[in-house]
Amino acid sequence: FSIKSYVDDESIPLQVNKVYSDRSQLQYAYYDLPFVCPPTGQKHAGYTSGRSISLNLGEVLRGDRIMTSDYDLVMGQDQECQYLCSHQTDRQGVKRARELIEEGYVVEWIVDNLPGATSFVTVDRTRKYYAAGFKIGYKDFSPVTGKPKYYINNHLTLVIRYRKAPGRAGNRGGKVIVGFEVYTKSIEMAHRDSAGCPQEIHGSTNGMEMYIGPNNTELARKYPSSSYLPAEDDVDDGSTLTIPYSYSVYFREDDSIDWSRRWDMYFNNQEESNVIHWLAIVNSLVICSLLTVIVAMVINRTYRQVHGKDGAGNDGKLLLKRRKPTTGTKSPRLREKAPAGLLEQNGEADRDDDLSSDEEYVDDISGWKLLHGDVFRAPAYAGYLAPLIGSGTQLVFMATGLLILSCSGILNPSFRGGFVSVGIGLFVFAGIISGYFSSRLYKTFGGVNWRKNTLTTALLFPGLLFTTIFILNLFVWAQASSTALPFGTLLGLIALMLLIQLPLVYVGSWYGFHRSQPYEHPTKTNSVVRPVPEQAWYTQNIYVALIAGFVPFAVIFIELLFVFRSLWQDKSGYYYVFGFLSIVSVVGILTVVEVTIVATYIMLCQENHHWWWQSVFIGGGSSFWIFLYCVVFYYTKLNIHGFVSGLLFFSYSFLACVVYGLLTGTVGFLTAYAFVRRIYGAIKAD
Repeated sequence: FSIKSYVDDESIPLQVNKVYSDRSQLQYAYYDLPFVCPPTGQKHAGYTSGRSISLNLGEVLRGDRIMTSDYDLVMGQDQECQYLCSHQTDRQGVKRARELIEEGYVVEWIVDNLPGATSFVTVDRTRKYYAAGFKIGYKDFSPVTGKPKYYINNHLTLVIRYRKAPGRAGNRGGKVIVGFEVYTKSIEMAHRDSAGCPQEIHGSTNGMEMYIGPNNTELARKYPSSSYLPAEDDVDDGSTLTIPYSYSVYFREDDSIDWSRRWDMYFNNQEESNVIHWLAIVNSLVICSLLTVIVAMVINRTYRQVHGKDGAGNDGKLLLKRRKPTTGTKSPRLREKAPAGLLEQNGEADRDDDLSSDEEYVDDISGWKLLHGDVFRAPAYAGYLAPLIGSGTQLVFMATGLLILSCSGILNPSFRGGFVSVGIGLFVFAGIISGYFSSRLYKTFGGVNWRKNTLTTALLFPGLLFTTIFILNLFVWAQASSTALPFGTLLGLIALMLLIQLPLVYVGSWYGFHRSQPYEHPTKTNSVVRPVPEQAWYTQNIYVALIAGFVPFAVIFIELLFVFRSLWQDKSGYYYVFGFLSIVSVVGILTVVEVTIVATYIMLCQENHHWWWQSVFIGGGSSFWIFLYCVVFYYTKLNIHGFVSGLLFFSYSFLACVVYGLLTGTVGFLTAYAFVRRIYGAIKAD
């Protein structure tokens, strides 16, 4: 967001956006509320009020509906009181206002790309910080009856903090806005001057209660046989409540805040939690270090089995014992092979050397070595595994790009909706990477219909996500919430998937299938499938995935708490400690790599060669624990009401865990594939 400077007497546009609450997942456009002043269509600061501001894709997806307003702000000109309007609302409008006040909804306004904020002071009164938004009203209780009473904040005091603009603009008298504070007050209809402003603004006044007395005549007509008439009812009798709206504006110079640091006020309360962030990093490093030791032991044991126990010969070759053949099935002859790079092809030139006689056998072959003829056998449902791994590489690319851009400061809160917009762009652009890995892996599995694999890669995972979001959108549409995606946005997402991502996946698939060789394996696959012996309960698929997945979850769960608070619990704050998040994410991925190596090695030692899908489940196993953490967080930390809000919470949490599970599952698969190729590349069976 570029620096915008204002000179004295220059109009400043104020934009209204939406209302939202920590107790609900439903947001509503400000001008859709039935009890606020509607736009008049007059021009203010060069813009017609009620005109929608162009939004990027991320802003639309997060529920923003930004529009110009009728509020007049002029740089340097204080206004003690400015009358806005007197709006009449019916019983339904009053009921709606009471519901939103009960749910704790706050309003988001924007000046110079800064959200209007409620100002707070730390306990020791040494620092001030902001919480985005301001309360739409407040709830009180009658001292006589004890019943709740609801008051609307109909007078707002806007404080604009500014300083001299940097550079030439400052020399020409330009000023930049470094703070936008909103102070609320509820003032009754009575005791106002001829202009509509309250006679007492700063002192104690009675509030504007959102209440219309019952119409006993209509109630008696509605309940003719009842001796009791309810105090409140939804009878549409034409009764209205007039709500006067006014505001004050004050400009205050503040040289203590640099323009480049003006968003720090919204993060100030997060600085106190830095100790916990460092604790999360230490926790991650400790767990990762222990796993590193275990992986080193596994690699050392594997090396000794190949080069030590079987006997290491000259030039690093495997010395094999020579004896006469006996009746029965011959044991495979083994020889050493130089390790290959990660998922790189193994050459054919060294496949027929070193062993000079058919009478050479290895006496001691057990565990993972016995699987040399089955370990690279194509898995079941390979036509789905390859596309999922391709989509996983898209997610890895997207997540990496987002973390890099966020840590570098390119993605920041001033780029409203930028995180989501750039994330979708990176995912779509990575379609060419997805197509390449998917088609080459598909070719390795022996697939021939590469066009079918291309369509599956481009549409399977994105299509499932879109379908789920579309179904959820129907529920949100029914609530008339701005969280609902407009029909045009849905069409845009479909066009993005079919007209941009699909061609990119096609290009990558064509190159991966026709221009690249399949991944070659160091051992040949037998024609007869080797039976898998009975496995212990703790080595079965689901238990291995859950046990192994708990370790990466233990690495990241402390940092997850801050992410959850920002997303679900405290929407008035901003999560912007991406440096800590990046460190924890890197350590978490390393943990996934190490856990996958250990679990895959244990599986192979149990003579189980079905490691392809299992490596995906092991890598993504932590997503189960994250979803379980979401459930615990919902019932212990949140105070969300309503079926639709609960449905949105659990649905979006589940989708996020699926995305995370596929990302880490892809990392686990690539790790296991590289590990298996390495250890079997050290031996060779003829």
